[in-house]
Amino acid sequence: MEGREFGLETLLMTALQHLLDIPDGEAGNGGGEKQGPTRTYVRDARAMAATPADVKELPGAYAFVVDMPGLGSGDIKVEVEDERVLVISGERRREEKEDAKYLRMERRMGKLMRKFVLPENADMEKISAVCRDGVLTVSVEKLPPPEPKKPKTIQVQVA
Repeated sequence: MEGREFGLETLLMTALQHLLDIPDGEAGNGGGEKQGPTRTYVRDARAMAATPADVKELPGAYAFVVDMPGLGSGDIKVEVEDERVLVISGERRREEKEDAKYLRMERRMGKLMRKFVLPENADMEKISAVCRDGVLTVSVEKLPPPEPKKPKTIQVQVA
C-alpha cells in the first residue's frame, strides 16, 4: 500500500519489466557500443521474478518455502554465498520423447531461483532443507540471544 502512494510500485515494475524484456542480441554483446547486462544476469533475474516464495519467522528459526514443481531433491541446490546470502535454485527440463510431439506447452520450464539475505541472528551452521510434494522448505535456526552483561561491582575502600 505505501509503495503505491509514492509511485514506487510502478517504478519497480517498470524496472523489472525492462530487465526481463532485453532481447538476446543486447544482453552481454561482448564489446559492442552498448554494454548491457550479461545473459546470465538476465536469466537469473527472470528466474527470481518467476519463482514465488514465502518467508516465515518462527520463534526459533526462519522458514523459506519455495514451490519447485517437478523437481526431485537431486535437482535442487541450496547454498550460502557471501556468508549471509541463501541461494535456492533448480532447473526443470522438458521431457523429451521421440514418438511424441507437443500440441500445447503451458507448464513452466527452465531455471528456478531465489536469493535471500539472512539476518544477523541466523545460525549459518544449522540450515536444513526438505522437499515434499514439490514444495521445498529451508529452515535456518536462530542464534540464541546474547546474554545481558552483568554490571561489575567495584568495592569502595575508605582511606
